Amino acid sequence: MKINELIESHSELTDTAASKSAVVLMTRIRLARNLAAQPFPGWAKDAQKREIRDQCMQAVAALPQMKRGLAIPVETLDELQKQILVERHLISRELCHAKSGSGIVISKDQSCVVMVNEEDHLRIQVLRAGFQFKKVWATINQLDTDLEEHIDYAFSPKLGYLSACPTNLGTGIRASAMMHLPALVISSQMEKVVRAVNQLGMAVRGLFGEGSDASGSIFQISNQTTLGESEEGIIKHLHGVLTTIVDQELNAREKLLETDPNKLFDKIGRAFGILQNGYLLNSGEAMNLLSLIRLGIDLGIFPDAQRAVVDRLFIECQPGHVQHAAKGAFEPSQRDVLRGERLRAEFAKVVAPDFSHAAK
Repeated sequence: MKINELIESHSELTDTAASKSAVVLMTRIRLARNLAAQPFPGWAKDAQKREIRDQCMQAVAALPQMKRGLAIPVETLDELQKQILVERHLISRELCHAKSGSGIVISKDQSCVVMVNEEDHLRIQVLRAGFQFKKVWATINQLDTDLEEHIDYAFSPKLGYLSACPTNLGTGIRASAMMHLPALVISSQMEKVVRAVNQLGMAVRGLFGEGSDASGSIFQISNQTTLGESEEGIIKHLHGVLTTIVDQELNAREKLLETDPNKLFDKIGRAFGILQNGYLLNSGEAMNLLSLIRLGIDLGIFPDAQRAVVDRLFIECQPGHVQHAAKGAFEPSQRDVLRGERLRAEFAKVVAPDFSHAAK
């Protein structure tokens, strides 16, 4: 597979028809792994990094899960291609800045990714639409086991898997969920939720991870501790916290419908009107409007079939995808015009909201 083929095909997060989750948009698990007797990427010389990259990419690409996928050095990608991969949550922003000696292997369905020579020699990632920790863990555990048959991992009996960053010592696992929490945002409860989650040893970040904002009321919640606990224990703890947040979001939705349904319906109706008629939409505004439409779908105001459309547009209204669709590089103001045009075309096909069907 070539990079343009991958970009043109649907990803796990742009084709979510099989997922019926109202709150959890995506489940992801990453594992940090390093090669024994090799310097970490931050200390390795360019020749060493290239040797490590070639060894790792060859081993990863040969795995059954990664066959017919994409295996490519990062330096061969242009800026727009890298931006699209970031927007699809396939690579990190840090990997985009790698000058040489880094690579990516992505499975054909874009659910499995291995980043080579980012902060660690290997960042193994599996993501799935919806709330699917059990399935994601089974997949990545098998991928990790298969890869370890070909690569000698850096491992300490006392510290576990060794990592370039002390926070990844031990299991090296980062499990996370991307959650859509509009009712908690509208009812001004998110600050309280974030404080509670932090006290439980979890991190709350925006749509694209650390340093990003929570456009569209979308938050990433992940574990912070990797040392001194098993992978299964970390996932079980995170799953319990996320289940509680799902309940809080659903309760907040019920309360909004009970206390001030007209205000909520007005927000959803206005969002629909702007998406059908707006001409200038930046990515942040588009995400917030789409968030309200997805809430309307969850409440029965729009047909459930529109859920997959909105989930796809969450990705496709991002700057890189807008430019790729228009086949060019554009200034932000031009992208706002193109985004507005795309969303008008999409929402011209969406039936008008039926507030009488709102779930109560």
